Amino acid sequence: MPASPAPERETVRDAMVSEPTMLSVAANAQEAGQCLENEDVRAVFVVEEDGALVGVLTRKTLVREVVAAGRDPREVRLREIAEPPLFTLDAALPLEEGFRQLEEHDLERVPVVEGSRLVGVLSRAVVQRRLAEDEPPELDPDPGSLVL
Repeated sequence: MPASPAPERETVRDAMVSEPTMLSVAANAQEAGQCLENEDVRAVFVVEEDGALVGVLTRKTLVREVVAAGRDPREVRLREIAEPPLFTLDAALPLEEGFRQLEEHDLERVPVVEGSRLVGVLSRAVVQRRLAEDEPPELDPDPGSLVL
């Protein structure tokens, strides 16, 4: 009987959110603020026209770089204020390795790229849930005992 092929390992691509909130480098801070108004959006990813990741913009960045600085949000381009990502993950990386890197660098969310193009975001919480689903349940060390 022929051996069955080994199951394919899950990659970062399999667990990432594939449509993160993105805006062009030419968009303005007001547009970013409108995106961040949605409480589910924690960051806006700033990309070149070809999808290359330039940086990340958060509420904190908007306050510091625009509001507190007294700048007009309609005039500030995202290219000027986007913070370069501290870390990215390749979409083809094995998921276990991606999770290890999130843990090692104490990151909650990381942009996922193919080359320089943003393709998604990997969340530590999502990966933890996904990996937990793959673990077998713990066995009761003494199945004959009854705990009340």
